[in-house]
Amino acid sequence: MPSIHSLEQLHFDNRFIQQLPADKETENYRRQVYKACYSLVSPTLVKAPQLVAYSQEVAEQLGLSSEVCESDDFQQVFVGNRLAKGMQPYAMCYGGHQFGQWAGQLGDGRAINLGEVLGQHGQRLALQLKGAGATPYSRGADGLAVLRSSVREFLCSEAMHHLGVPTTRALSLVLTGEQVLRDMFYDGNPQLEPGAVVCRVAPSFVRFGSFQIFSSRQDLATLKTLVDFTIRNDFPHLGEPSIEVYGQWFEDVCRKTAEMVAHWQRVGFVHGVMNTDNMSILGLTIDYGPYGWLENYDPDWTPNTTDANGRRYRFGNQPQIAYWNLVQLANAIYPLIEQVEPLQQALQVYSKQFEQAWQTNMANKLGLLSFNPQTDDSLVADLLSLLKAAETDMTLFYRGLADLDLNDAEASFQTLLHASSYAPLNDEVKKMAESWLSDYLQRLKVDARPNQQRRAAMNAVNPKFVLRNYLAQQAIDKAEQGDFSGVGELLEVLRRPYDEQQGKQQFAEKRPDWAKQRAGCSMLSCSS
Repeated sequence: MPSIHSLEQLHFDNRFIQQLPADKETENYRRQVYKACYSLVSPTLVKAPQLVAYSQEVAEQLGLSSEVCESDDFQQVFVGNRLAKGMQPYAMCYGGHQFGQWAGQLGDGRAINLGEVLGQHGQRLALQLKGAGATPYSRGADGLAVLRSSVREFLCSEAMHHLGVPTTRALSLVLTGEQVLRDMFYDGNPQLEPGAVVCRVAPSFVRFGSFQIFSSRQDLATLKTLVDFTIRNDFPHLGEPSIEVYGQWFEDVCRKTAEMVAHWQRVGFVHGVMNTDNMSILGLTIDYGPYGWLENYDPDWTPNTTDANGRRYRFGNQPQIAYWNLVQLANAIYPLIEQVEPLQQALQVYSKQFEQAWQTNMANKLGLLSFNPQTDDSLVADLLSLLKAAETDMTLFYRGLADLDLNDAEASFQTLLHASSYAPLNDEVKKMAESWLSDYLQRLKVDARPNQQRRAAMNAVNPKFVLRNYLAQQAIDKAEQGDFSGVGELLEVLRRPYDEQQGKQQFAEKRPDWAKQRAGCSMLSCSS
């Protein structure tokens, strides 16, 4: 039950700024920051904050009542206009590889941390405002965010959590009442858009790039301080930091990252910007920019217009990119260990962990009791070839497969493919479908699992509702006109993605033809 009836009652711990080195310069101007993990900085005041939505579950974690969340004080604090007792705002310093190239210092260019608060059950949660103004790390940008990207971040954070995918969370979404200039298509035609701020929530916002920046500058003292802090606060089960514990910690990071990416592949999520500064040390999905869900199954698809040519961050490449990013983290912490073997062993753990998780997920998606590589490697490979050839909607197909009528399987399967595919089924695809269905039915016979049990197991891992880009865009269109009902309705539907939800079928349909090329409904830019 909520126990906090005023934001002044929140208990801030703020270990990050108390235990780590600070930027000695306190003026807020763009610069390189050395030998510091953060810079103190205040959010930019705005003229007319207006609450768009908040997450009931995240509020409950913090012990906040609905009365608090719907108060004027709540929107003033979580837009950055006022600091509640105990808040000490700062921006974090980090670097990173962007699209495979070392980019040097990056940092929180439009994120300002309010501090770490102790939740209802003693868990430490960092509160971070995204879009609350410029910081020393903003480079040439303004540190602000617009409503369209903020709606997408808010909804996706919560959608992913309810799908069972490790993720940062979102407490609130607040309009600023200010206009922000953005060139959405990078075509030289910027436009004014409504500004907004999202309050993101996570146990930690430390990323791979947080360690890379100090290693790249050969600032090993600060690197060691940050690694030791991270182990003590976020991996306390490993014990006191030491060379041996550093290796164990990296192995833990590898394992958590593998589990996260395996979940992405399970639900068809494409992050879009897997730079090392967007990789959480806790294996949480972080920084929701140009993301998307696979609609027609295409392992080469990326939602990011910036990545349209190289497709580095395409769906099918995410497991390999996560490994590459972990190698960069290994390089960054190597000076503290000076041993290659434990780092290599940890990377092998990533590969094994991902393969095991992927196999388990695929067995579950197909309703199998377990994954048998001798038969199921080819079964899955043939299915993925079929889904690609038929331009099949991944979400609708797997969800519909649970309802396959085994007494009339061929007709039932053809109906499913027609209903979930974006292209007409030619003779070659129909032959592929017949062959795969025959193999699948044989495989189900081996398990001899009762149909009702199989359906329930499949529906527990194959969502009916995901945050399709066109659905998000429809909610954004309404919100930009001052109608927030679309955001609220989507949030409510996405809280129960595996349930049937009577009267919500319109949120579980194929992408309409009009949405295939429309801005915001297919590919997206990195523009906020």
